[in-house]
Amino acid sequence: MKRLFSTYFTLFVVLSLAALSGAACSTTTETNRNSNAAVVGATPTPAASASPTGTMSGMHGGMGGMQSSPDAEKAPYDLQFIDTMTAHHQGAIDMARMAETKAQHAELKTFASRIIEDQQREIGQMKTWRGSWYAGRPQAMNMEMPGMMDSMHGMDMVKMQAATGNDFDFMFLDMMTPHHAGATEMAREALRRAEHPEIKRLAQQIIDAQEKEIAQMNKWKAAWGNQS
Repeated sequence: MKRLFSTYFTLFVVLSLAALSGAACSTTTETNRNSNAAVVGATPTPAASASPTGTMSGMHGGMGGMQSSPDAEKAPYDLQFIDTMTAHHQGAIDMARMAETKAQHAELKTFASRIIEDQQREIGQMKTWRGSWYAGRPQAMNMEMPGMMDSMHGMDMVKMQAATGNDFDFMFLDMMTPHHAGATEMAREALRRAEHPEIKRLAQQIIDAQEKEIAQMNKWKAAWGNQS
């Protein structure tokens, strides 16, 4: 009888331990499942969704927050020019798009539309060259290129958005004029340093076009400033 009781007791202990182990495994599995589900459904953190260094997004108010791409200065000069001038052109396009709808003077709206058309075309050309000459190379946007930093300091998209009427028109001219001047400075360096003749031709086109536009903007400022 004692032996039978001992056998039953041992069997009871074994079954109890097995039940406890199964419950623990079940709890662990459910916890892991819930944890995995939380990870899958989680909203990306700001760090995970942050834009790469040197892009146009994430800037407070304008272009002042832009930073050079990592090791940009080590890239071939022509690649630096392509990536930097592309970012520079995009800044002009962003301002001009605002002027298309907010400018008070009709001629300024037409001017803005022409900037968008011309600089989008040039961006497309530079991207084609990049794909042909530097496929797979990392971004090389270099804020230290002559003319790049100076032309960005005064840009403030928040202030432009808040401005109206003649105030907006003058603010646009005050921001776009030094922006163009920075592009021509960058282009003059490209005339000396670029390896590809295509880059040099583009640089000369930028100088010719944007110097004329600077002169036109200065004429408008003088004329509109005398309006009652």
